[in-house]
Amino acid sequence: MRTRGAAAACAFLALREVGIRGRDKMFSLLSRGAFASFGSRSVVQLPVRLRRPARIRIGEDVFVGAGSWLQVLEGGGDQVAISIGDGTSIAGDCVLSAASHIRLGSRVLLARNVYIADHMHAFSDPTTPVLDQGITRIGPIEIGDGAWLGQNVVVGPGVSIGVGAVIGANSVVLADVPAGAVAVGAPAQVVRVRTL
Repeated sequence: MRTRGAAAACAFLALREVGIRGRDKMFSLLSRGAFASFGSRSVVQLPVRLRRPARIRIGEDVFVGAGSWLQVLEGGGDQVAISIGDGTSIAGDCVLSAASHIRLGSRVLLARNVYIADHMHAFSDPTTPVLDQGITRIGPIEIGDGAWLGQNVVVGPGVSIGVGAVIGANSVVLADVPAGAVAVGAPAQVVRVRTL
């Protein structure tokens, strides 16, 4: 049986949740014009880091969880560099960093702390700090409809992950993964193929 204090605490937490949802929806509504496009019923949860949102397209019913970072690097003109398909869910603390193009299909699921970058930091000169060497190995990334990337997955430049593919937690994807495949490890290797 709940005490009065426990009931009050539960009511406070429920009220807090309503306030957070309202704040995030208001932020999404007020900032939508800064994006290349921003679909209805999509929510970007605070806190979030955005860099060049005018080159980011967010589809319908998309959720971007708190602590995420969506950034487009300089260059590349005005073309969309990050495209997030309808119904995609990004759990939070995820990074999408594009110098060229990152495309997430429809209904893609990213668990917490997924890192996707279509470039790498250059580090060939040992006499120069890595921070000052720029980027290298730029290549577009495609993640197919319905794919699922588990917690702490890293996706490197030039990778294509097929429709319905599953990438296991803590995997590092440096090569293409076919549709329906389950891949795990660092570097990720296909361990089986699901029936589509």
